[in-house]
Amino acid sequence: MKLVTFTDPDGATRCGALADGQINVIDAFATMRELFESGEDPATIAAGANGERVGLADVRLRAPIVPKKFFHTSGNYREHEEESKVVGWSHEIAPWIVFFQNVDAIIGPDDPIVYPSHLTNELDYELELAVVMARSGKHFDQGEAERFIGGYVIFNDITARDIQRREMRSGVFSFCKAIDTFCPLGPWIVTPDEIPDPYMLDMELRVNGQRRQKSVSGNMSLTIPQVIEHYSALDYSAGDLLSLGTVSGVAGFRKDAQDFYLKPGDVVECEIERIGVLRNPVISWEEAYGAPAPPLRRW
Repeated sequence: MKLVTFTDPDGATRCGALADGQINVIDAFATMRELFESGEDPATIAAGANGERVGLADVRLRAPIVPKKFFHTSGNYREHEEESKVVGWSHEIAPWIVFFQNVDAIIGPDDPIVYPSHLTNELDYELELAVVMARSGKHFDQGEAERFIGGYVIFNDITARDIQRREMRSGVFSFCKAIDTFCPLGPWIVTPDEIPDPYMLDMELRVNGQRRQKSVSGNMSLTIPQVIEHYSALDYSAGDLLSLGTVSGVAGFRKDAQDFYLKPGDVVECEIERIGVLRNPVISWEEAYGAPAPPLRRW
């Protein structure tokens, strides 16, 4: 099942289940997070909906969910660590790095990524698979982890590399990934029944149709239950998001990085097999806000 959040032709934001180009509207919950917090099976909820249907072509998709907490995993794909050595990246990309995303930075399919030229000139992309937590819980083991998987979604972890390098002098980073619009998410949540093997998913990111990242989800060094168990000490809430790390191919770890960083006018497409394509254009600060960007700031 594909679970969507959308704005209908009347301007109302609603939830639904997508099939064959039609959305079965779910009005029992105001938001997707409320649906997950209810503890009820989404398939049962969708089956019991009021029967209203709207065409996918007639609505605007939004980010499928805005979680209470968004857990980032870094270093799960060791190919990403290996490529960092090409440019002598300032810090080791060690396994088990975790940090939290600013959920106010979340945008949905086709929403623009705003280039903050007063903050960075090294805007990068990171294709990631993310898990939606089906229920609340803490301090559990791998054997219990599977029942916490409520679905999968595509995440593009937009990063200002120049800010990141300066932040990492302290050994931590957050600002570089948490700027407004730096968290594209979507296009929908795919429930686990439609993804029998989450380690056999082809992953590809394209910029203006040109492939930049290409891998398979099974290249992660840890299993999904291992990651879920490890961070259970931080207390999951139903509807929380947990990213699983990016694959190789980012711009910042190329010797010719400046030629590959994102710029206004670019279109980024993130594709993961069995989930879909998350597409976002990059626009300038002036196009977004109708005024030139402030002067460049350096930390």
